[in-house]
Amino acid sequence: MELLGRWVATAADDDVRRFGIGLESDDRDWTPIDVPGHWQNTPAFSSETGPLMYRHRFTAAPPAEGKRRWVTLDGVLYQADAWLDGAYLGDAEGYFFPHSFDITALAGIGDEHVLAIEVACPEQSSVRTSITGVLQAWDGLPAGWNPGGLWRSVRMYETGPVRIDRLRVLCRDADAQVAHVMFSTTLDSTQAHEVVVRTSRGGVVIDEQPSTIAPGSNELEWSVDVRDPELWWPYELGDQPLTTFTVEVLVDGEPSDQRQRRVGLRQVEWADWIFAVNGERLFLRGTNFMPIAPGLADTTDEQIERELQHVIELGLNAIRVHGHISRRQLYDRADELGILVLQDFPLERIQARSVRQRAVQQAEVAVDQLGHHASIALWSAHNEPTDTAITAESDWKARARNAVAQQLPTWNKSVLDRWVKRAFERSDPSRTAIAHSGVPPHLPQLDGTDSHLWFGWRQGDARDLVTRAQRIPRTVRFVSEFGSDSLPTSAPFIDEQLATRRWPDLDWDVLESDVGYQRAVMESLFDPRDFSSFDAWRDTTQLYQSYVLKVQIETLRRLKYRPTGGFCFSALADPAPNISSSVLDHERVPKDAYETVRRSCLPVIVVAELPPDWINPGEQLALDIHLINDRRTPIADARVTVAARWAGGERRWEFGGPVDADDVVKVGTLDMTTPDTLGELAIEIDATEGGVALAANRYTTAVTLPPG
Repeated sequence: MELLGRWVATAADDDVRRFGIGLESDDRDWTPIDVPGHWQNTPAFSSETGPLMYRHRFTAAPPAEGKRRWVTLDGVLYQADAWLDGAYLGDAEGYFFPHSFDITALAGIGDEHVLAIEVACPEQSSVRTSITGVLQAWDGLPAGWNPGGLWRSVRMYETGPVRIDRLRVLCRDADAQVAHVMFSTTLDSTQAHEVVVRTSRGGVVIDEQPSTIAPGSNELEWSVDVRDPELWWPYELGDQPLTTFTVEVLVDGEPSDQRQRRVGLRQVEWADWIFAVNGERLFLRGTNFMPIAPGLADTTDEQIERELQHVIELGLNAIRVHGHISRRQLYDRADELGILVLQDFPLERIQARSVRQRAVQQAEVAVDQLGHHASIALWSAHNEPTDTAITAESDWKARARNAVAQQLPTWNKSVLDRWVKRAFERSDPSRTAIAHSGVPPHLPQLDGTDSHLWFGWRQGDARDLVTRAQRIPRTVRFVSEFGSDSLPTSAPFIDEQLATRRWPDLDWDVLESDVGYQRAVMESLFDPRDFSSFDAWRDTTQLYQSYVLKVQIETLRRLKYRPTGGFCFSALADPAPNISSSVLDHERVPKDAYETVRRSCLPVIVVAELPPDWINPGEQLALDIHLINDRRTPIADARVTVAARWAGGERRWEFGGPVDADDVVKVGTLDMTTPDTLGELAIEIDATEGGVALAANRYTTAVTLPPG
């Protein structure tokens, strides 16, 4: 049963801890609060940073003979201490998994009970002590937001004498003949028992493991082979059959407890950042998936469905769950829809040394909680473990300091991340785990991980990605963050200021501190004082974001498998009003870049090398033309037409030939002498097969006279 009904809370102090936890304690003047929920959503606690003491009165008859009773905190942000009728049950830490306490003895004393839970979610500084990732102290969240609370339900249930404390189910490998599924569990018992652990698939018993267990915790491992399995595929490659395994523990032939896991049978592999599933390689087109709402308790199943439909509409096949572990529904739907998940563990920026052991333990629990999901393709232990400041391109000294900081060993990068990576590898041999995300090649291995390359925003020009790929190819093997910030279409934080101020005389300090305004970068590119209105400024930032994403997505797709295995642009959507790199604002109104991304991520695209921003009359212009086919079927005879157009003139080229499935082909080169006519030079490309349109693209440059 869920412990629904009236919950109350008050700020926790020593008096509350002494006198507010018992059955007879008077809580009539405490404040009603929602469970599940976040305490800041309750007006009385809207600015509270905690800790809070929660209380709930309930009635329950004593457990039957031979039964054990448990209370489970399904989700607590971030730490808790629990009491039943004034008796201490234990502590809990970690937000994305349940915490259970045995209340059998206490539940047998009477029918009336009170559960008291002190919940703390300490504020985070530049050195983080909690494992909450981007759910705390992240510039995409409202200023002052604290996610503390009982964000999932609190429930009570009964088992027999032996309880399944944890269950891990992993499909280690699979092919058309057999899938190898590994099981491990921890059984909790108060005394020795002869038990049978029974495994069923689709209601049919497929394995039984007899065992003698001792009092306390007992670890068991076994495996099952599934013959002639229906393989799970990403949606581009096939169907998504899912099967439910039931694990049941029997004591003296009677069921004592059971758990279920829904699994997709498949095998995932990475080779130098090129992904393959069931032996079939797949170029990953993805996005960073941020928290959907500031609070996980406020995120609905309908919102999750909406976000994933946007992923499919954009032509993407993967999401990087950035810096947090989301609600269970996200992973269930990703399994069902065939969307791949690159899963970040919620370590973000610089973490305190005190988190090491807790991080290792929580990484193991993450595998218990999520390892059965077919959609999860990768574990990443830590996002950006070196905290470098965002600086303007002109501040070369700060940029040099940042570059040096990336090379030097640090405790986070060199120690913590390796421990957490090894925890994932020990717990889950079916997937690749990386130590961190966004760490460039550094001594001594000079190998790096996936890359965060903000060319055109925090550094250089958008075109510099091409140069980086030529000079250091390993840095574009998988680019998991890139793009540029833009103003949202719906910007209440600007509307509020314009109600009392004139453009551009706004409180820029507030925008910088509260809504993610990267002042140094934005003003070096688009100084608001250079624009006549907010609308003009916003539209310019959105058009520039479209340009950056088009240039870089096309570049990475053209480098498919040579050496790029995929990308995740930043980002899909905002959880709150913000100035960010998303292509959907907090109200899910698309920015200009939304359609640009959709066109750039079509299964078949035709691209040209980028023309220069400007070119002089009479200069030679040569651009290679590539046709990119992500389909699983070949293009037998592609016809590509290229037209260069300027005021009063035009020149055309035609190329053709086959393109294999899942391949990139250079179909020809546009080679011309730039006309004498000044002004725009447009390059328009169309690709067809059998007269049916395949892809189209357009580029522009300007013909100008040289200086002087």
